[in-house]
Amino acid sequence: MNSLLCKNFTASGAIAPRRIVKITAVSTVAQGAAPTDKLMGVSAELTAADGQRIDVHQSGIVDVDYGGTVGFGDPLTSDANGKAVVAAPAAGVNNRIIGFAQIDGADGDIGSVKLAPGFMQGAGLA
Repeated sequence: MNSLLCKNFTASGAIAPRRIVKITAVSTVAQGAAPTDKLMGVSAELTAADGQRIDVHQSGIVDVDYGGTVGFGDPLTSDANGKAVVAAPAAGVNNRIIGFAQIDGADGDIGSVKLAPGFMQGAGLA
């Protein structure tokens, strides 16, 4: 792991280790639940209960729990449990991404992601 920026927030609800998190309010984050959430980082190695403080990696290459089959270089977004899955929006649909996979993996694996939050839109058929 090579975290370049790790910031502390207050958890809104329980957050598991190595999960994608979203912004819920100023200085408050929750576990990601959808590709349309305001994804902003990956939780560190400790669990946080509602109202507790939690470290969130926002830059660098960090560990993340995979929620499906992932290939090196795939753009990653959040599933319903905050796990990293391949972003694959339908034509004209926007997904937020957290970054790009740095290793192949499958559901239940601890993988790694190069954090580069942004947007991705599904391409239409040619």
